[in-house]
Amino acid sequence: MIQNKNESISEPSWLNLPSINLTIKSLFTSYLLTIGLGAILASAQILMTHGMADGELGLSVDDIVYSYHGDPTNSKIEIKLNGSMKDKASDADRLEIIKWVRNGASEEQWNEKIRDIVYTNCISCHSTIPGLPDFTQFEEVKRVAKPKDEGASTSSLTRVSHIHIFAISFIFFFNGIIFSLSVGIKQWFKVLVVSAPFLFLSIDVFSWWLTKIDAGFAWLTIISGIGYSACSAVTWFVSLYQMWVLPRKDKDYKINAWKS
Repeated sequence: MIQNKNESISEPSWLNLPSINLTIKSLFTSYLLTIGLGAILASAQILMTHGMADGELGLSVDDIVYSYHGDPTNSKIEIKLNGSMKDKASDADRLEIIKWVRNGASEEQWNEKIRDIVYTNCISCHSTIPGLPDFTQFEEVKRVAKPKDEGASTSSLTRVSHIHIFAISFIFFFNGIIFSLSVGIKQWFKVLVVSAPFLFLSIDVFSWWLTKIDAGFAWLTIISGIGYSACSAVTWFVSLYQMWVLPRKDKDYKINAWKS
């Protein structure tokens, strides 16, 4: 059938979460559930690494300070052995390494005894995972055994920063697309919820660099993390609710959520 140029082409009257078909709904739901699982695992990983930097479970300002600014009173390896790496070796082995570090971390003692302890407890990760010091090299062990821990290195911050920004930006982008199809929500609130995570993400990454310079900026890391987590939680719960609960209320939502 040929459309008469004088006749207007009808536009779809709806485009929203409650009205999308089962295929798209399944796609969106699978994505959100997978991302939700990833968020739980990421939180656990943060608690077991940064959250143990001060030796106690739970993320605190001190954890952020030790992770990025460092601890001027202790070596990095000692902080880790008393914190996030505490369960990676027996108490006796940890004590031997700490004593060696406090006695100057000599190469002679390393060759006599400490190397075997390190190889037994640490080498499975500290020789294969990029970004971790290579403990097969004495120079690398010596570097983290210095009396003063200077926190995250510039090279590691550069690497982690760009990975963090690129990867998480995609998550926020797809979350935002799905949430933008929601109904019954003020447009200003939608704009806030889909835009704020990107701002908080930028603040989060910059706060690592600022904290390395001055420990007082550690609060920014906590605040930004809470900010983008809260926005992500809103988009996650609202999207799932509107896709699976609202359609059961026997109401037609003839709304194009992408049309002003």
